[in-house]
Amino acid sequence: MLKNPEDRRARRTRRLLKESLLELMREKCFSDISIRDVTDRADINRTTFYLHYADTTQLLQSMVEELLEEAQELINAHIQETVADGTMRPVFEPILDFVVENRDICTVLLENNEASHFTDHLQELIQKNGGEIIRAWFRPKNDRQLSYLLEFVTCGLIGLIMEWFRENMDLSKNELLATAELLVDGATSRLFKDV
Repeated sequence: MLKNPEDRRARRTRRLLKESLLELMREKCFSDISIRDVTDRADINRTTFYLHYADTTQLLQSMVEELLEEAQELINAHIQETVADGTMRPVFEPILDFVVENRDICTVLLENNEASHFTDHLQELIQKNGGEIIRAWFRPKNDRQLSYLLEFVTCGLIGLIMEWFRENMDLSKNELLATAELLVDGATSRLFKDV
């Protein structure tokens, strides 16, 4: 017996609306995209759109939140292993796989950062979880240094992934992971080595 068909229909509708918005964001600036553009692309009427979202901004925010929630679940699944191993790889690798799997949406959101604020959200995610890991490894006494380190690491990791995408992932996944690991571990251990 099917679970509530209304739920399935609602999920399908939301998925179609998100896919349509992403397609449109590849073609033009987010601020130029209307609800009519999205509903025409999705072949859904405007009334149905309003059953799910108030406007295109809420639809975009929903996409960002969904992506970040999935990333946080992956981090949660691997953060203790990362803390115990003393290396970032256990959390880096599944996150990198997730980013590659969602490359299209990540690229569109990064390219439309002014509307999505995706970079800000990524920074918050990395800083929150990175701070937890660094505190467990080094127990730093200087929160100001930790704050600067997290800002540096966050911008570096996001930049690495953006450059990797721009260069059509010319490095292997293992090479990129090793590079990220060296940069993060090197900066962190040098800064807090005497703590």
